[in-house]
Amino acid sequence: MARYLLAIILCMTCAATIRAADRSDITYDIVIYGGTSAAVTAAVQAARMNRSVVIVSPETRLGGMTSGGLGWTDHGQKKAIGGLSREFFHETWLHYQKPSAWKQQPQGEYTRGVGDELWWYFEPHVALDIFNWWIKDNNIQVDRDQWLDRENGVKMDGARIVSITMLSGKTYRGKMFIDASYEGDLMAAAGVSYTVGRESSDLHGESLAGARYSGPLPEDPYVKPGDPSSGLIHGVHFTHLRETGSGGPGVQAYNYRLCMTDDPSNVVPFTKPADYDPARYELHFRSFECGDTKELPLKLSGVPNHKTDTNNQGRFSTDYTAASWKYPEASYAERQKIIDEHVSYQKGLLWALGHESRVPQKFRDQMKPWGLAKDEFVETDHWPHQIYVREARRMISDVVMTEHHIRKRAIEPDSVGMGSYTMDSHSVQRAVDENGKLRMDGGMGGRGVKPYPISYRSIRPKASQCVNLLVPVCMSATHVAYGSIRMEPVYMILGQSAATAASLAIESDTTVQNVDYAALRKRLIDDGQLLDWPLYFDTSKYEGLVLDDTQAELHGLWRDSSQITPYIAMGYAHDGNEHKGRNMMVFKPDLKPGRYIVRLGYVPASNRATNVPVAIVHAGGKTTVRVDETRPPSVQGTFQTLGEFAFDADHPAKVVVFNFETDGFVVVDAMQFVRVDE
Repeated sequence: MARYLLAIILCMTCAATIRAADRSDITYDIVIYGGTSAAVTAAVQAARMNRSVVIVSPETRLGGMTSGGLGWTDHGQKKAIGGLSREFFHETWLHYQKPSAWKQQPQGEYTRGVGDELWWYFEPHVALDIFNWWIKDNNIQVDRDQWLDRENGVKMDGARIVSITMLSGKTYRGKMFIDASYEGDLMAAAGVSYTVGRESSDLHGESLAGARYSGPLPEDPYVKPGDPSSGLIHGVHFTHLRETGSGGPGVQAYNYRLCMTDDPSNVVPFTKPADYDPARYELHFRSFECGDTKELPLKLSGVPNHKTDTNNQGRFSTDYTAASWKYPEASYAERQKIIDEHVSYQKGLLWALGHESRVPQKFRDQMKPWGLAKDEFVETDHWPHQIYVREARRMISDVVMTEHHIRKRAIEPDSVGMGSYTMDSHSVQRAVDENGKLRMDGGMGGRGVKPYPISYRSIRPKASQCVNLLVPVCMSATHVAYGSIRMEPVYMILGQSAATAASLAIESDTTVQNVDYAALRKRLIDDGQLLDWPLYFDTSKYEGLVLDDTQAELHGLWRDSSQITPYIAMGYAHDGNEHKGRNMMVFKPDLKPGRYIVRLGYVPASNRATNVPVAIVHAGGKTTVRVDETRPPSVQGTFQTLGEFAFDADHPAKVVVFNFETDGFVVVDAMQFVRVDE
């Protein structure tokens, strides 16, 4: 019997080998490289458009972070999520309607992230099951554990990819290719321009770009406190600060999003790693000793069945800051070493929090019941299969999405989906300033935005570089913009849009650059994608025409805020009390000829400038008015009257706010124009 079984296995293996070899003669309509959620939605869309498609995945488990522990969805504005991405969250809702879904918790007890027949917070295996069902239901071929030969595996004919070959020797020919990997390996191997790291603030005029340091922290950065000659403790990387706003290397920190539980029937206790070294957690210990003891440095976001999506929380947590810098362009072997270091660090941290005497007793007690969920990631000892690659390579194409696009100060006409999450970056590095104080660099969170369109030209390369490739994950964006775009629901949106564009390019026998956008837009909308967002503030309670600060033309570096209320729309802009003489905000209303009262909207506070110059260009010339923004506005608590002015066809209205020689923060919320001669 054993010989018989062995013979069957050998025959099956030979048959599989023959089939694999035969595939080099097949030309697929669309070849997708990567195993992320974007790869799945791209494949499903291609299949639904009757295209032959294959997913060539380095990973054995599909879904990337969506099935890899990130169950507490970073969704932003939920109504901005459409298409297959929204369909996925409906499938999670359908799953949790079944009594059989509730193995460790009564049905109905968990209610977070539920509404409109959508379920936003879920267990990892649920996402995996949905993706696998989609693959089976659409009869999609998936070849797993296939790694691109990055040196010699991309065959080009001019600017067209002909085929890609794996380290296994398998070759895949295609009419169109989609790089849906987190790393952008196919994109890079095809010779497409990309960047890694952070742009300077000057490159695109982004207020959040480049090096951005926290205030001095209380933790001593030296091995022997107070003694620079003793060296830096683990987790502190540099002995100098770069200039604020300067660009440079480094990507935001990676970690693992762990599925943990405190259910005794389903818990796998944390164990002490063989290579455990308490010196790796000296920053954590010193943080506790400096009084940072309010909450456990783990973000235990609850998902169904008494499980968590465990993430970084606070300055010193599960993020392995600066350990990810080399990952984007590293060899496979080097990446594996980086991955192993992250696993070791995070496992050691979990042990330290539960056992080290320098950890507050209340935290050690809190850690006692927790461990990994026994029924998740069974094939990898309950540890997630996917490291959280928050960013890696980013393509450089004809449109680079920037902070201005995220804030809707620049809007491209070729939307293929919406983003809406805050501009969010985890720390990039830690450094010591000239006074020997520890500083964090790169953290960027809580920068609220409204839904914004993502340009089609940001997910396809320049025509001179590649004409049959789409890149929905490592797309063309700055570090700042990518901090908002890089969310799993958006990856699913862009994966679907990429496959739609690829299918239409095949149908029209054209390049991805020459796809008819009108046809693309129609198909995306027909398939449930959301491409636009309606006017996002109600002007009915205000007289005349009101233009929000997001509708103005910006010069210099402006920042958004919503810290002080009330304000119009989603917040207001300010100059940070910096760059004096370099900032301008220009309003150009479309007004009929006539006389108008012009008013500036701002949010007052004691740190505002008392001498904000506002220039009104009108039929009689130019008038400059100074506004004291420490005083409350006199109209509805929102607007301050600048004067009454005439505008005509030869002298259209233009109002400019400057920060020249101002003595505090310059704030602009809106501009109002009220007709008075009708």
